[in-house]
Amino acid sequence: MADTYVLVHGAWHTGELMEPVAQHIRAQGHVVHCPTLAGNRPGDDRARTGLSEAAQSLADFLVQRNLSDIRLVGHSYGGMVISKVADLMPERIRRLVYWNAFVPLDGECLNDLTPPHYRTLFDGIAAESGGAVRLPYPVWREAFINDADAMLAERSYAQLNPHPYRTFTEPIALRTPLAALPMGKSYLNGRQDIAMPHSLPWHPRLSERLGLFRLVECEGSHELCFTAPERLATKMMEAGRD
Repeated sequence: MADTYVLVHGAWHTGELMEPVAQHIRAQGHVVHCPTLAGNRPGDDRARTGLSEAAQSLADFLVQRNLSDIRLVGHSYGGMVISKVADLMPERIRRLVYWNAFVPLDGECLNDLTPPHYRTLFDGIAAESGGAVRLPYPVWREAFINDADAMLAERSYAQLNPHPYRTFTEPIALRTPLAALPMGKSYLNGRQDIAMPHSLPWHPRLSERLGLFRLVECEGSHELCFTAPERLATKMMEAGRD
């Protein structure tokens, strides 16, 4: 039976960068969509785009394509976005899948969930870049894609784009705690992911906020979409299946 997956990218990424993963899921007979969120599209005003606009762009995508009964997957920052969309339209979602993604409580912003050194770093970059933030290459190389060789790290870094910092600083408004939402929930954790330091981990610190959830783990860094897309696709399907 074919399932429908919507893969929501993280900060600095686009939907196109999720396509290598999507191709492996499609090869198993499923339908996969990879939208690019507002704020990460060519020509988007990074200074004016916040979490609300990004989430609304995903909600609009689902409505325009009449998508329902979906497996909604969010990576990293994408966890903030799918959390808001799940609050807005829970009837369209069969299961939420958080892939090393942020799981907020009502009133929290993404920066509330990160270590202080990231907030200091991005505050400074945004102040100098008109409200857009770029990830410095040394951080990308060592903390985000630590399972890649130098050539892949450099090639993938060249595909990233400036990200609207307001999406990190705007608090989310949730009518219902995520743990109380009616759909299934899964957390997909890469064991070598140190984009969040292991002293402030993705799992179980954030995953447990989902209440009852399925845990799926695999080897790899924060950027498995570049380093091991087939492995990631397999694990996404484990996380998304009934």
